Amino acid sequence: MEAMDYQTIKLEQPAPGICLLTLNRPQALNALNSQLLGELEHALGGLARNRDARALLVTGAGDRAFVAGADIVEMSSLTAVEAQRFSEAGLRTFRAIEALDIPAIAVVNGFALGGGCELALACDWIVASEKAVFGQPEINLGIIPGFGGTQRLSRLVGRALALELILTGRQIKAEEAWRIGLVNQVAPAEELLAKALETARLLADKAPLAVRHAKQVVRRGLDLDLDNACALESDAFGLVFATEDRREGLEAFLQKRPARFFGK
Repeated sequence: MEAMDYQTIKLEQPAPGICLLTLNRPQALNALNSQLLGELEHALGGLARNRDARALLVTGAGDRAFVAGADIVEMSSLTAVEAQRFSEAGLRTFRAIEALDIPAIAVVNGFALGGGCELALACDWIVASEKAVFGQPEINLGIIPGFGGTQRLSRLVGRALALELILTGRQIKAEEAWRIGLVNQVAPAEELLAKALETARLLADKAPLAVRHAKQVVRRGLDLDLDNACALESDAFGLVFATEDRREGLEAFLQKRPARFFGK
């Protein structure tokens, strides 16, 4: 990983191939301001170039919040033009998470509201503490989600439920978030990071090129009709057959031994 002294985030490697990115403004419940978005975008750029990275965990510092939202103090003084630029910065940064070759897992340990919910939605899936709370409460401030919430939430839970949550600003707890398909797994708060690391270790052992292609095909295929999406899958299926990892994976299966993948 690239060495840099960040002020609002921390980037660590708790295990080989596993990166842990912590949003580090606990005094502000990890609220997203321009500085944090800039540092996050820079860190994601380094991760995109890191060939040794296999999985990314994204969480918030402290036990109260993943991200409580965008920084309202900063937003309160923005003009319409500045607000659009702030939105574009968030959209660009969160899109960079989706574009990563490696899986990104949101580890939600408290409030994930507004921009925090949108950040979690930009990850590939969400593991949440029993104490987690999700919501898009922007409507209560006279504004709307600006970091992709209207689009990603509706794609994940459906149009009607997304509209209900966005238009009412209703907040939901982890159990309901799991029930509606927003969250993949709910864990006790004291076990949350360990559960996430367990999943990340499982991912780190998989064939990196196959993981990358599978993620890209799923993401891109959602915006295509079925025939074109299946054609995309078929192309990727052919590409992974040209890899050394494919040869290793099949041989290991036939020889009844664990496979060792190197991303080649």
